[in-house]
Amino acid sequence: MRRMRSLTALLALLAGLLGITGIGPAARAEPRVPLAAGLHIGNGRLLEGNGNDFVMRGVNHAHTWYPGETQSLADIKALGANTVRVVLSNGHRWTKNSPEDVASIIAQCKANRLICVLEVHDTTGYGEESAAASLDQAADYWIGLKSVLAGQESYVIINIGNEPWGNTDPEGWTAPTVAAVQKLRGAGFQHTIMVDAPNWGQDWQGVMRANAQTVYKADTTGNLIFSIHMYSVYDTAQEITDYLNAFVDAKLPILIGEFGGPADQWGDPDENTMMATAERLRLGYLAWSWSGNTDPILDMTVDFDPARLTDWGKRVFNGPDGIAATSREATVYGDGSGAACSVGYRVVGEWSGGFQGEIAIRNTGAAPITGWTLGFDFANGQAVTNMWGGAPKQTGASVTVTPASYTATIPAGGSVTLGFTATKGGTNSAPTAFTLNGSACATGQALSSK
Repeated sequence: MRRMRSLTALLALLAGLLGITGIGPAARAEPRVPLAAGLHIGNGRLLEGNGNDFVMRGVNHAHTWYPGETQSLADIKALGANTVRVVLSNGHRWTKNSPEDVASIIAQCKANRLICVLEVHDTTGYGEESAAASLDQAADYWIGLKSVLAGQESYVIINIGNEPWGNTDPEGWTAPTVAAVQKLRGAGFQHTIMVDAPNWGQDWQGVMRANAQTVYKADTTGNLIFSIHMYSVYDTAQEITDYLNAFVDAKLPILIGEFGGPADQWGDPDENTMMATAERLRLGYLAWSWSGNTDPILDMTVDFDPARLTDWGKRVFNGPDGIAATSREATVYGDGSGAACSVGYRVVGEWSGGFQGEIAIRNTGAAPITGWTLGFDFANGQAVTNMWGGAPKQTGASVTVTPASYTATIPAGGSVTLGFTATKGGTNSAPTAFTLNGSACATGQALSSK
């Protein structure tokens, strides 16, 4: 959950799950030509500037409360994330993050090859939480950062304000959300904008769901994505799938911008369905939170130490449909910057109808790679029959490999080696291209090809 929330708000959050309105079948988002040069929305999907579908897989990091934890972004990346949502303050409730600090955060995201979602946290629970800032005040903060944010459209998404409405009169969320989006567009922002739901982000009264089309159409660029926060309100599979499918069916972009899994006094969120459904629908998710919560059951690490993952951290990073298995790095980091990996492939020996091969994966980047997925295609109908060092899955010519426990981490500058046996026909050409976590790797020369 967030850093602060009143008991009254949480109790009220569970009071009204029935009667949530849906997005009608006729209310489908209209395709538009995006103005953004970088990350943008197309046909209800988040796309990179080159048109590549980008699915966020990452976590939230409480930067504004822990500004000294500068190693966290590298640690989050090393565990496989492709995105980090960074908590900032506009100074209304906590210490304001300066333009210099925000510029540094963006630079760290880029250095660690992460997409950076920046959010103002001071808006949390507006209308119910007396200390909260308005969305209009959050928009003014972003406008004050325009010189820092301009030109970063390929790397930065602006989440106007965290959970910007409480449970009191949630219908009041729509107009200020539209106004804040239009204020940023009027100021010349071309970034993809993210908007959070009312009801402390969980939209249990369905206000964002019912008014999403109105908000989306108010954005002149069409580059707007909705964020639902899923905690104890979402404790059944039906609630989760119904909500996400309503947006997908209407061609309205959505992600799970925060979610939790551990049970608390208000309920037991169904994180397994959240993650599985996000993967099935190819929607982003950003788990809460890396470390430093007032409620420590939602910490993924102990004291920001990536070597001390909690059960929640292990679930998010290494469990089924987790970050390590499903994250793919943004292709913008492969554009002209060189691959962060190289792969060597060779045939060790051959016999009639089969052969033994070897694949060496080298990490040419500056940070360890943990929890990888290797992808390649065979050209001549070869089929893997056994592998050591990794677990293969093959569909037709396409092979994906996930690591064994002893090859799961590839240190910076280091490598791991996989061995395998496979069937073959008369021709046994080497694969010509390899990807690691969705990014292209440099390819070493095959030592044998017949």
